[in-house]
This record gives sequence, C-alpha cells and structure tokens, in this order.
Amino acid sequence: MVRVRFAPSPTGHLHVGAARTALFNWLFARGRQGVFILRIEDTDFVRSTEEMSRGIMEGMEWLGLDWDEGPVYQSQRLAIYRQKAEELVARGLAYLCTCLPGEIEKRRKDSVAQGKTLRCDCRLRSPGGDLLDPGAEVGKGAIRFLVPDGKTMYTDLIHGPIAVENAQVEDFVLLRGDGLPTYHLSVVVDDIASGITHIIRGDDHISNTPKQVMLYRAFGAAPPDFAHLALILGPDRKKLSKRHGDTSLLHFRDRGYLPLAMFNFLAQMSWKPGEEERIYTVEEMVSLFSLERLSKGSPIFDLNKLDWLNGRLISRSAAADLAREVKPGLQSLGLWSDDLEDGRKEWFHRLLDLLKERGRTILDLAQRARPFLSDEFEYEASSVAKHLKADGLESLLSRLKEDLAGLAEFKAPQVEAAIRRRAEKEGIKPAHLIHPLRVLVTGTAVSPGIFDVLEIIGRERTIERLGRLGRVLKTET
Repeated sequence: MVRVRFAPSPTGHLHVGAARTALFNWLFARGRQGVFILRIEDTDFVRSTEEMSRGIMEGMEWLGLDWDEGPVYQSQRLAIYRQKAEELVARGLAYLCTCLPGEIEKRRKDSVAQGKTLRCDCRLRSPGGDLLDPGAEVGKGAIRFLVPDGKTMYTDLIHGPIAVENAQVEDFVLLRGDGLPTYHLSVVVDDIASGITHIIRGDDHISNTPKQVMLYRAFGAAPPDFAHLALILGPDRKKLSKRHGDTSLLHFRDRGYLPLAMFNFLAQMSWKPGEEERIYTVEEMVSLFSLERLSKGSPIFDLNKLDWLNGRLISRSAAADLAREVKPGLQSLGLWSDDLEDGRKEWFHRLLDLLKERGRTILDLAQRARPFLSDEFEYEASSVAKHLKADGLESLLSRLKEDLAGLAEFKAPQVEAAIRRRAEKEGIKPAHLIHPLRVLVTGTAVSPGIFDVLEIIGRERTIERLGRLGRVLKTET
C-alpha cells in the first residue's frame, strides 16, 4: 500500500511551496487508496511554536487536505532518535565525535583547500577508520555516521538515475552534542517507523537524499521511492521568497481566494491535469494525477493565473455558496446584517449574481457590495472629475429624478426606457445620463449593467443619490 507523508517544520507559516508539496502527496495517496500522514518536525525548539503548527493544519484543512494518520510530533520521539543513533555506534556504523566546533571548522576549510571531503579524526576513531571503543563516553559529544566506501545510487521518479561517490560525502552528524537529532536521522527513523513507500518533496532535498539512502540501508531498510519536485520561482525567475510578497497559504484565504481555485493553482504548477486550461474538480485531479507527468522545469508563481482561476470559479458559483463565503468579509467591513439570511435573502442572492461576473476575490466581492448595502461609500475622484462636472447636469438629473419617481414599476427594462426617453427629450446621448448616474449611485465609473444595478439598489435610494451631486462636488473640491 502507498504510504506518503507531509512533514513541515512549524518555524513559519505554511507557504505555497510547502502547500504544493502537501497537495501532491495527498493526490498521490488518494489516487491509489493509500495513506497520507502528517508529521510535524518540531525539533528546533527555539523557532518551533504550537501556534505555527496549528496554522499549518488550519491551512491544510482549508485546502481540503485531510490526513489519515498523525499529526506525529518529532519532539515527542527524542528518546527513539537517540536510541537509534547509539544502535549505529554499537554496530560500528557511527562514532562519537568530541571535536570542538572550531576544530571541525578548521578541518573543513583545510579539506576544501585540499579538494577532499571532511573526515573527523576523532580520538575515538583510528586513522584507518576503525572505531576504538563504540560505547565509550556516548553522550559527551556528537554522533557522526561513518560514510562507507563506494557509491550511492537511486532512481528519482522525476529526475531519473542519480549517483554520488561516497568519497564526496562527509561523515555527517546524526545526533548533536545537545542530544537533539539532525534532520537526516529523524526523518529516516520516522519514515521507517511509518512504513513510508514514497517521499515526494522539493528538489532542494536532492543533496540530502544520498545520506538518507545510506541511513536506510544502515538500519536494514529498503529506501522508499523518491520524487523531487521542481521549486516554484517568482516572476523574476528566482526562488520564491518574502521579497515576492506574502506567500503564506492563509494569506490567500484571508484575501478572498476560494480553496478550489488555490487547489487548482498549486496542482497545475509542474502538472497538467489535461490539455484544456480550466478549473478541475478535486475528484478529477485525484483520478488523473501521476508522478510521471510532473515537469522537471520550475514553475512560475503567476498571481494573474490565480486571479483568473478564482474569478472563473466565483462567476460560476451559486449565489447561496457565495453568500457563505462572503459573509465573513462583509462582517469585517461592517456591512453584514442578519436579514441577509432571512427577509432579504432572495435580494442578497440577486445582488451576488449581479456582482460575481466581475469578482476576482471574495474580498473584492464584499467591497464592491458596499454601495448596495450601505449609503456610506467613497466617490472616486477621477470618476467625479470626468462625469459629474458637466454644465447643467444638476437640472438634468432633477428632471430624471421626476421620471424615475413616476414609474409604475422600478425594474431594469422600465428604468432603461425612462432614461433613454429623457435623453431623447434633452437631445443628448443616453451616455450623458448613464455615466453620471452610475458614479452617483455606486461611487465609481465601473459596475455591472447600470439598469440592473438601479433595480437592485431600488427607487428610493437611486433618487436620493441623484440628489447628492452638489454635496459630492463640494467634497471633491
């Protein structure tokens, strides 16, 4: 059975690169009726926090990545790592290194200058490589793995065969002097204990893999299959980092991106579910996903692509679904009232259907709903300057108010007919009324179809806002 794991370190937020790794592991497991394990690698006690662990899990849950086992916390397994390291010492596969940090650094520099690989000539290791007393003073220094002679080879499921001469690998630390395990020891011990069959992770770990393959074999375990993912790059084609903006997963949730849009965005970096560029369902992606179809090339983090996916998803979503998504945003803006779920529910759903075609994010949708839910909103200075300063506009709008007040029914077709009739009587183009009307009613020169907008806003509010011209001009000057 396929068993994979996602193993983040809770030293920071779950960013999009790590989220993509989690997603590919999850897709691989779900498509093969396998097991997806969550492991929290929290042995960095200085930087790891429970808050970050909760944030990682919150982000995974928002994205829909449920786990079958865990979370397993490495901080609760320290005794096991020490036991395993001492086991290797007892078997002559590792040794105690009591060299001081300064000595090791000098030896490393000398080795680099001579084109050699670091080997610690510790007092517990003879020049020939034999251990003098495997059990002596264990706990008084670091434990290093004794890199064997020969070559370490494995086949990466994305990059193909990889081989490393062991002479190029230094005797690496398994257990530091403070008793804490290094990454190499803890992940291998945990992967063996969890029965991991495939390790899917970023290709910044390719250099770590030969060391870990050696450890699997030292523990008498067959190494799992490895698949190293190309790293995500920013628009400048450099590794994605803080300089490209906030890339934490929950940041995108809070900005109003839908989980399925983010799921598609992450999944379609390095992988194409199909030839058609569209939003795929989770079920479709589970059935189509394979490691063999992953690209070796580094994908570019293109926020425009995410906006496009999110906008398409919003535009095709049912109003009832959008209402649930937009509610927190409206609450944060002070625009929510409980009658939007009761007495005005039908009207609210009509509003969302009107706004969703131009929506890029849920937060954007909430902000653009303001003129419909409140009489207090800002007027764009550029729109005011362009459309509200024509000579005679105030008297023209006064006559239009009378026309709208006299309509038997305030529906989009009747409103449109009244505006066009007034334009014809005045000998002007309808646009000379429509543009000022749009700005006065919504605060901006851009909106959905103005006649539908006016129907949703209603007769009373429309007429009241047409009378704001003088106040708006005074405010803007």
